[in-house]
Amino acid sequence: MIFFLVLIVQGRDAYQMKIAFIHYHLKTGGVTTVIKQQVEALIDTCEMLVLTGAAPETPLPCDTIRIPELGYDRPDQKPLDPKDVAASIIKAINLKFKSGCDLVHVHNPILAKNKKFLKILKELQHRGIKLFLQIHDFAEDGRPQAYFSGDEYVADCHYGVINSRDYDILLKAGLKKEGLHKIFNTIKPFKFNSSETSVQEQVLYPVRAIRRKNIGEAILLSLFFKNNETLVITLPPNSPDDIKSYAGWKAFVQEKNLNVAFDAGLTHKFSELVYASKFLITTSITEGFGLSFLEPWTGQKILWGRKLPEICRDFEANGIQLDHLYSRLTVPVTWLDTATLFAAWQLSARKAGAIFNFNIEEKSITDAFEKTTANATIDFGLLNEAFQKQIISRVLSDPDNRAVLIALNPFLISPGKVSNPKDLIHNNLQAIFNNYNQAIYTKALRSIYKKVLTANVSHRIDKNILFSEFLNLENFSLLKWSPYVE
Repeated sequence: MIFFLVLIVQGRDAYQMKIAFIHYHLKTGGVTTVIKQQVEALIDTCEMLVLTGAAPETPLPCDTIRIPELGYDRPDQKPLDPKDVAASIIKAINLKFKSGCDLVHVHNPILAKNKKFLKILKELQHRGIKLFLQIHDFAEDGRPQAYFSGDEYVADCHYGVINSRDYDILLKAGLKKEGLHKIFNTIKPFKFNSSETSVQEQVLYPVRAIRRKNIGEAILLSLFFKNNETLVITLPPNSPDDIKSYAGWKAFVQEKNLNVAFDAGLTHKFSELVYASKFLITTSITEGFGLSFLEPWTGQKILWGRKLPEICRDFEANGIQLDHLYSRLTVPVTWLDTATLFAAWQLSARKAGAIFNFNIEEKSITDAFEKTTANATIDFGLLNEAFQKQIISRVLSDPDNRAVLIALNPFLISPGKVSNPKDLIHNNLQAIFNNYNQAIYTKALRSIYKKVLTANVSHRIDKNILFSEFLNLENFSLLKWSPYVE
């Protein structure tokens, strides 16, 4: 019997594994892009099916079946029975694969966009379905509206993460190495054609402008562009809180007559915007994989702006040079009402603890605020929109304040400028091609799938430990943790 099992495992390379993917929807966005890339990477070696709550906006190169009960919760939705939904999933799988599938690969399973989702997955597990759960985003990372406050996460199955930070955190939270896997995204390079578009007087922030992308900082940077280039932001957000914030920035830009263009991606091809830009920026305070740190180089453009060390360490370990990016944009706390800032900080920290059922001591909040505002300064990325607008208004109202920020942040003297730009682009481009290509991605996915099929695991995630790892009061951003305030 042991010899027979070994033969099966060794023969997996020739065997066409049968994989069913599950995600809430297939709307245009990051996770949908990843699913499409995974299907493309496995198209020659696996049989695949995608199950989704909403029909794809663009077709995938494999069969898709819509099961509405997998979608986001809706106010008009009838109560769901997880057993019925699990039965629908198994029925759909058996329609595609007569003998069932080898495993189900689920994307973003621990976000409570569907309150019954964990129960559905546990029911599948109860019926003998092997699960591989790939996490792109954590509710514990400042997404309280997407938190499963009552249900424990699925235990005794394999998990995948998209960066080393999340891998380390989940090990601390209780998962075992044999059941936890890194699966770094693949990068689809631009097909660069220098004659397609001429470079314009613009700098591109290629982003869907949710609050975490820190649009205010991009606007602040634009005040220091050497040739008064236009800051171009590609896409509007979708969620209500983000839409309010975005509308607020639009109104602020119009009021101050700033050189910023919004929604460019709605009327122009993304590649055209990239090619037409002098350089690209990022000011995000939170990333999952961190595609924005890689993609610009494949369009042969310099990336400049805020670095997230805990995300970028994976890229730098693979030879991508990002030393020219900054990790803090320092502004004077004296430009703000410190008492009002602390009150907002304290309230947000208390609410975060309450939502995640985690006790945060008042002294911890006070001590963290004192450290964060040491030397009478604070990182601009820790402020919410209201405070950020006060800082920008200060710079606009007095040229001396511009000089103050340059003294605190010397990199503001020449945004987008690096030494030896051609060498930097060439180095990073080659590192991306060598480490994030489709062949490596295919090999990694198949290797993980084999482990899911052959290695049973017994482990669970401790949600309190998980939250405590993500909650760093000394890096507590109101932009991430507090609701939008007009």
